[in-house]
Amino acid sequence: MELKDTREIAAPRAAVWQALLSADVLKECVPGCQEMTGSAEDGFEATVVQKVGPVKATFKGAVTLSDIVEGKSLTLSGEGKGGAAGFAKGGARVTLADNGAGTALHYEVDAKVGGKLAQLGSRIIDSFAKKMADQFFECFQAEVEGNAAPAEAPEADPAENAETTEAPAKKSLLKRMFGG
Repeated sequence: MELKDTREIAAPRAAVWQALLSADVLKECVPGCQEMTGSAEDGFEATVVQKVGPVKATFKGAVTLSDIVEGKSLTLSGEGKGGAAGFAKGGARVTLADNGAGTALHYEVDAKVGGKLAQLGSRIIDSFAKKMADQFFECFQAEVEGNAAPAEAPEADPAENAETTEAPAKKSLLKRMFGG
């Protein structure tokens, strides 16, 4: 099963790249992820709990990074074993490109399943895989854009403070005008 898509992320390419290499960001973004340890250099170990159709399983697996072109592209490859439920393995080729004010993240995912999961049928598996990829990249986008936002926050704070300090002055003026 193969999936392809592009996401427009409102953050600089360097920030998106760093997020792709962060175990903390990946843990937050992988649906059902209970634990994520490791590093980009050594690979990541993860524990993910998922329900696919009637089959619920805890997958323990490893993710490695390869074909790394610093700041531009990489390949994530992983394999997880879910005991009696079976296994899942696959990879994602991720490419980043500057896109105006942000970054275009293009991905191509190829995944395979075996065991009880494979018996569910390709329609259920394909639908589930698309949902997982969509959830991951939506969360990833929100995480990266959220981490980019604090740099803009100090500009908004003075305006909020100005409104708060102006409000009592206006009230005092109204009291004086209407004798309240």
